[in-house]
Amino acid sequence: MNITVFGGSGFLGSHVCDKLSDAGHNVTIADLRSSPWLRLDQTMLTGNILDENIVREAVARADMVFNYAGIADIGEANSRPVDTARINVLGNVMLLEACRQAGVQRYVFASSLYVYGKSGGFYRCSKQSCEIYIENYQAMYGLPYTILRYGSLYGPRADIHNAIHRFVHEALTVGTITYYGVSTALREYVHADDAATGTLAILDREFENQNIIISGNQPMQVGDLFKMIGEMLGRELTINYLDDPNSGHYQVTPYSFIPRIGRKLTPPLSVDLGQGILRVMEDEHKAMHSELHTEGGYLLPMDDYC
Repeated sequence: MNITVFGGSGFLGSHVCDKLSDAGHNVTIADLRSSPWLRLDQTMLTGNILDENIVREAVARADMVFNYAGIADIGEANSRPVDTARINVLGNVMLLEACRQAGVQRYVFASSLYVYGKSGGFYRCSKQSCEIYIENYQAMYGLPYTILRYGSLYGPRADIHNAIHRFVHEALTVGTITYYGVSTALREYVHADDAATGTLAILDREFENQNIIISGNQPMQVGDLFKMIGEMLGRELTINYLDDPNSGHYQVTPYSFIPRIGRKLTPPLSVDLGQGILRVMEDEHKAMHSELHTEGGYLLPMDDYC
């Protein structure tokens, strides 16, 4: 199939593009910037999701369109409510309209577990609004869709806005982690590779016009997560808990009663949370120490290599 992925240069979007390409699909990435992970078997289209000409060009020959574009950080969304509405919501509607006119076979939208509750601030508002538009486009125009509600993601290619990436970075650099919540907050962290594998599965027709949950299968309190990171590093970490009610993050569950439920999709094999965090540590340590190189699984000074 010909598949266009808006936001395919980003963290999760790039992993999904890799899985789609590995499965033999023709992938076009549409994003503000060229993907650092662009493959020879992928096509890059640089432009803004709010540019109608770019959007029409990107979806013109697509069988399916994936939307991973937009503001994805809760803190950033709360500080930029107008931009969040413009990029996330209006951008989504412009894509839907272009897909309708082009006769796209299915529209796949990256949503969040935050749509189930009252946490998440303007980020949650934007995702809920997008879902309503998507469902109404299907009802009014017959545009098939799949909505993917992702849990707390982590893994390679994430930036400092990603929670686990930030936790590891702070632990390595200053030995102190700041968390805008309480130690008992519960999360189901899902590795980006597992999330991308689950995303590939929804290409089957049975997932058409469905809301699908893709999250981890190892629920963990953040306090225990910080203990795990400290034990891996062999040091005592200082944890600053800032129980900020305006942070937008939920504690035990994102759920409150909302009738539109979704099915949970869990890959048969998944990355163990501890091993996944260890890989994040290795990548972050290498990024912090460019004078080192990898040799036989160990990081050694460049002088040892010469």
